[in-house]
Amino acid sequence: MGMKSRDLFEILVREHAAMLSVFLRSAVRDPGLADDLFQETVVAAWKALDRYDRDRPFGRWLRGIAARQVMAARRKQSNVPLALGPNDIEALEGLCHTVEHGPGDDLDERLELLRECVSRLPAEGREAIHARYHEALRGQVLAARLRLSTEATRKRLQRAREQLARCFHGKLADYQQELA
Repeated sequence: MGMKSRDLFEILVREHAAMLSVFLRSAVRDPGLADDLFQETVVAAWKALDRYDRDRPFGRWLRGIAARQVMAARRKQSNVPLALGPNDIEALEGLCHTVEHGPGDDLDERLELLRECVSRLPAEGREAIHARYHEALRGQVLAARLRLSTEATRKRLQRAREQLARCFHGKLADYQQELA
């Protein structure tokens, strides 16, 4: 392959890097493993580039390779901490594809809307969301961090997620209306 293919590949990977990272960090619990799988995915995609069908979305193709990398890592080492099972990984790909092809905006803009919504949560909701998703705490460790029972922790996260969903969908609708 010539320099042109390499340049195009680098541009496409850069364009889809954030969504690929989100996909991998959602699929496995270990951020270091997700980073390793990101690199392995890019290398595997480069090696398979001559088989890429240009009529298919590049991001979906790249995440398909990433899903296979995740499952291969799991087969090699049974203690690979998967956050999702194989069916959930497929569903996650569908969600990534939907987000990627939302009208008039990109992942960075959606993340900014989500950050605004997180900042508007009550303090206890922000703390729960931060501990769960930024610190990757789960179960009893998360409950201890929040000084709550496991059930109260689940409820707090559920309420915070519902508030985030309402805010996000409202802001997204407003944003898309501005673009129209």
